[in-house]
Amino acid sequence: MNKTATVLPVGQDMGSGARRDGVARRVVMTADELVARLEAAGATLLALPSRGYSTRLRTMHFDVVHTALDAYGWQAPALRPPMPGARAISDMDEVFSWLGLIPEQKYMLRRILGARALVHPLTGRHLFPWRKLGMLLGADHKSVQRWHGQGLEILCARLAMDEGG
Repeated sequence: MNKTATVLPVGQDMGSGARRDGVARRVVMTADELVARLEAAGATLLALPSRGYSTRLRTMHFDVVHTALDAYGWQAPALRPPMPGARAISDMDEVFSWLGLIPEQKYMLRRILGARALVHPLTGRHLFPWRKLGMLLGADHKSVQRWHGQGLEILCARLAMDEGG
């Protein structure tokens, strides 16, 4: 049985290690592919609607006189990302579960990978650039980049080991 990844025609992607004949395949992911999957999962997470109970303070607006623009809703609506599909949400759950493969002693690597995965779904910009992460963690941004790379190496190795076993 072939243990390498099979190439499927466009539109025939079975995802998550499945193949057309139902036999599991081994997926060896590079660090760049892993970053792309993490960022796609982060964008999916940020695109989910934030409905439900909120601890945000609710304030009343007592202005009696509104401008015509406010009163008739002539303002441009806020841009919102489209609701992600069920497959994207399932992929997000799978990808974020991979962070649990990093040992607990290296929790800082988990935090860095999770923070760098958060990408705005409309603009594609990271919510936590390297310098901001460095400031939040009290470290140099170059160190944070190095730790991110170490986390990716650990995750790639663990994924290859778990898929191959």
